[in-house]
Amino acid sequence: MNDSSQHTNTGVAFRRIEPRDDPLVAAIIRRVMPEFGADGPGFAIRDPEVDAMCRAYSGANSVYLVVERDGVVVGGGGIAPLRGGHNGVCELQKMYFLPELRGRGIGRALLCELLERARALGFRTCYLETLTGMDAAQRLYVSLGFKPRCAPLGNTGHSSCDRWYELDLGAPAG
Repeated sequence: MNDSSQHTNTGVAFRRIEPRDDPLVAAIIRRVMPEFGADGPGFAIRDPEVDAMCRAYSGANSVYLVVERDGVVVGGGGIAPLRGGHNGVCELQKMYFLPELRGRGIGRALLCELLERARALGFRTCYLETLTGMDAAQRLYVSLGFKPRCAPLGNTGHSSCDRWYELDLGAPAG
């Protein structure tokens, strides 16, 4: 599968994260998460890999794609095996965009690309954690076939998240 793709209808490109992107992606995460009250303990903003995302997603079963507009990194998202989860389960991780990109279909395009890559890597289920207040993101997840869960999976360390979803990767996406 290509490590980059151009989305001309949105004016952005997706590509695999590189070491030079680490400070840019960390800054986006640290800017966006507090907008939703997700800056305390138990949220991804506190994960040690935030400052070394390229290394964190360098494994054979992981991928983090940055979103570029006019050569500038403006968002990203990744998948990796779910920590403490069953084989065949990946987790959607750290998918965030600067405000000027939201509502333009870019999240849908990136998520569809990540789900395609998850399928290609052999994952059977995609899991994600989010929180109350991230309503647009939750509408996106549901529109693509994610089903709400009553409790978290795995051992992500994100104890402050209060919404959980999963998607059967064998089912067609919305």
